[in-house]
Amino acid sequence: MARFGLLCLLAAALGGVAASPVEEQQLLGNPSSLTLDKKWDWQDCGSASHIIHIKSIQVSPDPPQRGQELTITVEGDAAETIEDGAYADVTVKVGVIKILSKEFDICEEADKANTTVQCPVQKGAHKVIQSVELPKEIPPAQFKVNIRAYTVDDEDLACMDLMMDFRPTRGSFLNW
Repeated sequence: MARFGLLCLLAAALGGVAASPVEEQQLLGNPSSLTLDKKWDWQDCGSASHIIHIKSIQVSPDPPQRGQELTITVEGDAAETIEDGAYADVTVKVGVIKILSKEFDICEEADKANTTVQCPVQKGAHKVIQSVELPKEIPPAQFKVNIRAYTVDDEDLACMDLMMDFRPTRGSFLNW
């Protein structure tokens, strides 16, 4: 479970270093909540005041599989330079049960994960590709991840909601 928390943290770090203008974003699924019939989904919940808006997120394999390497590709544009000290509040829930609520230093985590984009992140277009090994012990559940990121000066940086569903699909009895 700790390694799944690291995946959520990686998403937070990646969410803090890639962005796109609000005018170009596409909402996936229901604007008020993430799509429930997909195995994973994401939504940029930022407003015009946020410095970062994610343009796209792709995962491989799609859908993510327990016990396999997951490659995440995030693309976008940063409206301003992101300085050291930027942080993200990350909450992970299974249903109504909160399994993680923690603040992470985005730049420190990007450095630890050796991501292709490091702080300070310059204004402009960015693409981050990062791989992580998903533990086979991830329980068969739907995880919702809320990421709220802020600058070192506590200004709105990014807002993103993720969903990953590791429940077995119909017809795949004992698949977990």
